[in-house]
Amino acid sequence: MKDTKDMPVILAVDDEPIILETFKAILDGQFKVLTARGGKEALDIIARESINLVFLDIKMPNMDGIEVLRKIKEYDENLSVIMATATDSARTAVEAMQLGACDYITKPFDVEKVKAVAANAIEREKLLKEVAYFRSQREEIRFDNIIGQSKRMKEVYRIVEKVIKNDATILVSGESGTGKELIARAIHFNSLRKDKPFIPIDCASIPENLLESELFGHERGAFTDATNQKLGMLELANEGTLFLDEISDLRFDMQAKLLRALEEKEIKRLGGIKIIKVDVRIISATNINLKRATKERKFREDLYYRLNVVPVCLPPLRERKEDIPSLIEHFLRAYNQAFRKKIEGLTKDALKNLIDYDWPGNIRELKNVIERLVALKDDGVITPKELPFDIFIKSRLARGFQAEGGLRDACKDFEKQYIEVVLERVDGNQIKAAKILGVHRNALFNKMKSLGLKN
Repeated sequence: MKDTKDMPVILAVDDEPIILETFKAILDGQFKVLTARGGKEALDIIARESINLVFLDIKMPNMDGIEVLRKIKEYDENLSVIMATATDSARTAVEAMQLGACDYITKPFDVEKVKAVAANAIEREKLLKEVAYFRSQREEIRFDNIIGQSKRMKEVYRIVEKVIKNDATILVSGESGTGKELIARAIHFNSLRKDKPFIPIDCASIPENLLESELFGHERGAFTDATNQKLGMLELANEGTLFLDEISDLRFDMQAKLLRALEEKEIKRLGGIKIIKVDVRIISATNINLKRATKERKFREDLYYRLNVVPVCLPPLRERKEDIPSLIEHFLRAYNQAFRKKIEGLTKDALKNLIDYDWPGNIRELKNVIERLVALKDDGVITPKELPFDIFIKSRLARGFQAEGGLRDACKDFEKQYIEVVLERVDGNQIKAAKILGVHRNALFNKMKSLGLKN
């Protein structure tokens, strides 16, 4: 039996048991279907269950569908309701739509029609939730939430502040974890399009065979699994902003179709013939050198110039180390609140260890490290010995490695200093040090003796 745990939940409401069984027969397998034989039972279910969609009969005894619809909308105005009626009554349909119903169907049911309106209503509910979420985030996405006052970041702010009030196409480049999407969101939610959708799409995470459908949408029957019409990201982002993350992962044929859509400002859904006008601001992001990719014929040159109207280059964290203390303070405050902790900060040595580290994962890696440190500590200050082992070792060696003479002497110097740092980490416990180094304790003892290290 198919697991219904993650399926959208549909509530069918009708006083005729055979109609409820019909809904279950049509929708089971794609949705989890609950049933109610009257308005009161339906309202009780809605109060205690998380419902995504309601199919509601108009003519029922005791409490008719219109009255039930009013009460549903009083309880949750965003809950999608589709009315069902035995006749194609324009008057009742119009009244229901005015009260907030999103669609209606007539009896006897057309199976494909029921499936289609259910899928469209579920998709609509999902999009409404996404839009509500992004609008709720709008006040939080301010430029002062982007931490950093280094020279490199001030240059980023200078460019961004010039483009937020116009519709220039922007290409944000930078290594993974540098905050490219955060910059894109800040631009959108401070622009003239801030009340319209911000739609992100990760070009690297969507299978190639689905990417065209995700971008342009498709009509029902466009391919084997296209049982319903689907709106594409370009259409959903109309009048807003489409953020194309990892743009370099687009196939060559998709690059050509995207370029044509951007230049013509119109699209056709997959399998469709209708021309759809779109007004979308494009912000793209890449973690590779896209200009070099064009020279290597891995990316279309014409699309590159179309996307790279205003380039914004985010520096890696190792090139803006003066921002690390501010970022740490910001993340400490956030995770103290999230985990209800009272971590006071870091010792000077611990902070220096974090500053000396190269941060190959950039801000994302630093954020994860601070989250881990706060989660594992109850209170007080964070010391060097509580830092992740790789950060502790790499930062200490980067700060203090000294070598003289030829390769053999340099190797000997490195071994000595590496063992010293590991011993420091474990408070001189040779058993723990030997385990970290992957050697027997006796081998460590002999090596320390040969290197002139105290036991």
